Amino acid sequence: MRRKALTHTSDLERIDGAHPVRSILRLLTAQPGKLALALYAFTLKEIPLWFLPVITGAVIDIVAEDGPVGSVMIWFAVAVVLLAQNYPHHILYTRKFMTVVRDTGVRLRNALVQRLQVLSIGYYARSSAALVQSKVVRDVENVEIMLQQVTHPLLSALMVLVGAVSMTAIRVPEFLPVYALVIPTALLIRRTMARRSQARNEQFRREMEGFASRVGEMASLIPVTRAHGLEQTAATRVATGADYVRRAGLNLDLLNGRMQSMSWVSMQFLGVFCLVLAAAVSLSGVIPITPGEVVVLSTYFTLLTQGLTQVLNLVPVTARGVESMRSIAEVLAEPDLEENEGRRPVDRVEGLLQLDHVSHRYPEAETDALSGIDLEIRPGETVAFVGPSGSGKSTLLNLVLGFVRPTDGRIRLDGQDMSELDLRTVRRHVSVVPQESVLFEGSIRDNVAYGLDEADDERIRAALRDANALEFVDALPQGWDTVVGQRGARISGGQRQRLAIARAIVRNPNILFLDEATSALDPESEVSVRDALDRLMADRTTLVVAHRLSTVRQADRIVVLDHGRIVEVGPHTELLGRGGRYAALHAAQEGGLSA
Repeated sequence: MRRKALTHTSDLERIDGAHPVRSILRLLTAQPGKLALALYAFTLKEIPLWFLPVITGAVIDIVAEDGPVGSVMIWFAVAVVLLAQNYPHHILYTRKFMTVVRDTGVRLRNALVQRLQVLSIGYYARSSAALVQSKVVRDVENVEIMLQQVTHPLLSALMVLVGAVSMTAIRVPEFLPVYALVIPTALLIRRTMARRSQARNEQFRREMEGFASRVGEMASLIPVTRAHGLEQTAATRVATGADYVRRAGLNLDLLNGRMQSMSWVSMQFLGVFCLVLAAAVSLSGVIPITPGEVVVLSTYFTLLTQGLTQVLNLVPVTARGVESMRSIAEVLAEPDLEENEGRRPVDRVEGLLQLDHVSHRYPEAETDALSGIDLEIRPGETVAFVGPSGSGKSTLLNLVLGFVRPTDGRIRLDGQDMSELDLRTVRRHVSVVPQESVLFEGSIRDNVAYGLDEADDERIRAALRDANALEFVDALPQGWDTVVGQRGARISGGQRQRLAIARAIVRNPNILFLDEATSALDPESEVSVRDALDRLMADRTTLVVAHRLSTVRQADRIVVLDHGRIVEVGPHTELLGRGGRYAALHAAQEGGLSA
């Protein structure tokens, strides 16, 4: 049975970056039955810690008083029973609690992935893929590690405290005030270091995220680096980031070392103090304490101080987990969303697109990327967008796709304002063939049928045929079961592009977007891809972005953009005849080719 993902609003509200510890507790209590059973099993398995000091004290008193051996054997039998039950209850605790911890990790990762799917494209323009990966993988792992390593000693220290106070209250109640020294001392140490620990953990986390981004950039730029002989420059750039991480990590380590030393010295001092005090009281006769009771008090206090020392020594792990929880909450609280919930779904698309005085300005930009665009694209029409770099071609495509929103004006699809539509349902009728086709590390069949559970083999085979890809796919040793490698590294650029076209064809879209779909191909590959695109574009509303004007001659209309505005619209021949901006671009390209 599939576990419920953390996707509902009520679940997301459990996570609050301002209160990370409270958020973790809320997530853990989302499975109260398993958590209660785990705590029950933990209580039973820790009972020996309560009674073993009592048994030890009782045996010592029997020996001191020259008592019967039978009494010692009775206490031995009690100890055996208590110790024997630890194993099954420990296994039960581990199974139930670690199930809760692992489920919490899954829920956090699902929450992050779900949130990442609805964040706007603008968020990804600001955040590197390595940063996103670090949050989903490393930060959630830190939370899991914290829960694994901290919970047991924390509960154990709590159990020892309860047992010590209970047994002391029964045996030597006059000694109870001594325990009041332990908890305040531990809390004082924790409070003294808390703020500095939080600040240094946040600094270390930020440096690690920046370093991950630099490593990601280095990996993606390897071809450029090698081509220009810049290996040392790239290595130095990453080494600088590594040095920042080293400094932040060392500062954090030194702080943690001071905290651990303070914790150990303080707790050991209290343990020795309790032993000496119990012995002095017993010897002076102020309180009637037997030698066995001195051992009991000293043992309890030692167990308590050892447990608290262990908890305090795990403060670095706790701080790292809490900081990771804040990092996760940053994504879950990110407001830059593509809002679709509650908007009108679309069941059918004709392909009529209307841009009414549309403008768009990117955040912190001083000028509009697009300004005052008025354009109507009829169903089944092919419209190409050309212009120099920075003229607004890709921005216009992103607007029509709904990746970014107009800052002024509106876009209508089949007469409906797209700001009122659920764009997820719109995109089911849309296919995009980008300049660089994106394939994942799977089989050719999986890549072509990506997201289509109902696509049968014949439909996929027909799409490969129409994309001029079937011949090279059949020639592969494993056919369409061949794994293409990460980002399609095991096949050529032209083959990747034809698979991207097959992926578009198999969806039978009503609207098609081609973004420089042939610009990176050699002439021979371009012929095959161009032929496949012609079949794909037939009877579909098609928007084409191109730098090479030779690829858009057959478009019904060509829209010429310059500085974010439409300067010319018309067919290829008509625009050439006007001798305007398009003609100048065409002449420049033709002259460059002939040269």
